[in-house]
Amino acid sequence: MRVAVVGATGRIGRLTSEVLRDGGHEVVDVARSLGVDVLTGEGLDKALDGVAAVIDCSNTPAQDVTTVVDFFTTTTANLLAAEQRAGVGHHVPLSIVGMSEPPANAHYAGKLAQETTVERGPVPWTIVRATQFHDFAAMVASWTERDGTAVVAPLLMQPIAPADVAAVLAETAVGEPRRERLDIAGPETQDLVDMARRTYAARGREIRLVPTWEGVHGLGMAGNAMLPGAGARIMPTTFDAWLAAGAR
Repeated sequence: MRVAVVGATGRIGRLTSEVLRDGGHEVVDVARSLGVDVLTGEGLDKALDGVAAVIDCSNTPAQDVTTVVDFFTTTTANLLAAEQRAGVGHHVPLSIVGMSEPPANAHYAGKLAQETTVERGPVPWTIVRATQFHDFAAMVASWTERDGTAVVAPLLMQPIAPADVAAVLAETAVGEPRRERLDIAGPETQDLVDMARRTYAARGREIRLVPTWEGVHGLGMAGNAMLPGAGARIMPTTFDAWLAAGAR
């Protein structure tokens, strides 16, 4: 099958392209650095020529709600329009487990807008909602780290390995559209503060972590808010196995 991967130069996009190629599929890597801009639509028609399915792993570094929502609605609308013109039969965006109304942050607001655009669009779809990745804790700590100290919310989560996410995206895209959301998660629940501490230790760094709900994540994400639903597909790679493999 000929499959386009949007955001192919990013971490999940790159891994997904590798899984597809290993499975014998023809992959079209889509990224602005490769001459295709999903935000403006430049190069999309040519890139999607003959494509049977599209996996959307695109993202934005923007932090304000308006910019993030505009990015995801515009890029998704551009993709769906180009897919309709090209006769693409399956659209598979990567989204996030645990989103709710009102959204907890700007990125969640953007992803909710993306999902709505997909569901109302002209192309058959399957939305893959993943829990946070194994490296999420260290990333969150890096946002606030100053002089060897970082503040991190004691979030309860069920993190998933990026390689497992890529495997599900590839498998889903080459299957039939389901017109539903699929939750995927790792095999174990973890505490974000403990995850950050263990990740830094595995990387040979010491850091002082201060648990607090006054930082990046507030009480709206406490409790089971970030855990997958009862029907989630559980993937095999544990956080310990990820750490043992190099925590990268």
